[in-house]
Amino acid sequence: MKDYRPRIRELVQIGRLPTGPNNAITDVEGVLVGHSTLIKGEGALSPGEGPIRTGVTAILPHGGNLFEEKVTAAVHVINGFGKSVGLSQIQELGTIETPILLTNTLNVGRVSDALISYMLKSNPGIGITTGTINPVVGECNDGYLNDIQGRHVGEKEVFAAIENAKGGMVEEGVVGAGTGMRCFQFKGGVGTASRLIRYQDEEYTIGILVVSNFGRREELQIAGVPVGLELKDWPEKMEEKADDGSIMIILATDAPLSSRQLGRLARRAPLGLARTGSIVSHGSGDFVIAFSTTHRHPHQGKHHRISWERVLEDNKLMNLFFQGTIEAVEEAVLNSLTRAYTVVGRDGHTAYALPIERVKEILRCYGR
Repeated sequence: MKDYRPRIRELVQIGRLPTGPNNAITDVEGVLVGHSTLIKGEGALSPGEGPIRTGVTAILPHGGNLFEEKVTAAVHVINGFGKSVGLSQIQELGTIETPILLTNTLNVGRVSDALISYMLKSNPGIGITTGTINPVVGECNDGYLNDIQGRHVGEKEVFAAIENAKGGMVEEGVVGAGTGMRCFQFKGGVGTASRLIRYQDEEYTIGILVVSNFGRREELQIAGVPVGLELKDWPEKMEEKADDGSIMIILATDAPLSSRQLGRLARRAPLGLARTGSIVSHGSGDFVIAFSTTHRHPHQGKHHRISWERVLEDNKLMNLFFQGTIEAVEEAVLNSLTRAYTVVGRDGHTAYALPIERVKEILRCYGR
């Protein structure tokens, strides 16, 4: 078993708003998360064979048939150096009709194909008696640790991630799509967090899940403390290579928001990234996919009109949504760091875990 790795809240509080019971995207009722993780082999890279350090993560807005009951959604492209699938239709129509899958860059095609196969199982009329399907797949590059040319995530892993998806606590760090990722030149991966929005007699939840794979060591900040600078020379033989990297951010909420309103929240996510030290580099692929679980869009409605309640864009309430988004993104990224353990990948490439005891000392020195 791996040594215990804490969540960031065990070191320092991030933000001011309360969290949900699991401090996870699954605090939004109905949202499910599943992973398939592939770790195999060691030593020199043999393209197509290994070593393998990769996986896939599935986020389901609800456990029903997403093609028949779509959810309201929006997309924000922070920096477009990425190879995602399905985002343009979300921008155009404002809905999501499949699980959201996250994986590595060169595996997007295989994962997208497997997702289509999965959806055809429960919707055999797709492409025959009704329209086609818009698979949603996001990616980050895990090629530093993983045999990325091998494209080892296929139908078996995709089906398992979706079928094993569940609510409650979400596994973080070296798991699923986060298996081979790095963040601020430490080991990164999957992280999640949530915030409760209480306003008058209503309560809403915002949940965030990230796959973090970006940043240089000296940029890292935790609760405003320049932790990365303090750890710049740790360990002594730190691997100097650092690509621009990427991040996928998934935002879920149970608030009745329109696609346009979800877009407003998604555009605040970069502020949470900035709090961790991200500069959204030239070569980074940084995407936000946001959805609301409140309303279901029937694939084939009986009427040509539909009406729903939605949140009034009151100044105070929308500001709370913005604050919750920013805080949850910041905390999810930091959880992806603190929960990840050291991983040795192909050709001996090593992604070191964030040194928790050193971080505690640094935070104390800065009065945090």
